Amino acid sequence: MAGPAAAGVLIYAKDFHLLARFYEQVLRMQRLHADEHIIVLESAALQLVIHAIPAEIATQVHIGTPPQRRADVALKFFVTVPVIAEAAIAAEELGGQVFDERWQGPGFAVCNAMDCEGNVFQLRENLPADQ
Repeated sequence: MAGPAAAGVLIYAKDFHLLARFYEQVLRMQRLHADEHIIVLESAALQLVIHAIPAEIATQVHIGTPPQRRADVALKFFVTVPVIAEAAIAAEELGGQVFDERWQGPGFAVCNAMDCEGNVFQLRENLPADQ
């Protein structure tokens, strides 16, 4: 993306360094900017801003090991990856999970995934034209 992003997702994180590393590796994103409060990641199609939860609030947030799935949120973003199975391996190694259930849409397969803090998102993989 050249210039400021037209759209993206901002995620508040207890451990914003760990969460940024998760998305960098699972979604193969590039780090554009980092300071003591935010890390900005980008791919050709998406910009993610990982923002540290303020310390006084972060002490009240508990992230279990493994993290508990946060399924009761109003928003869920999706990202297309080259191969869901490869993203799943990276997610598992970094404390997240890609769930087994798969669906198909026109030209793509999709599944739910969870990052290392329990945030749920979707992974999509483009399918060959004959599927």
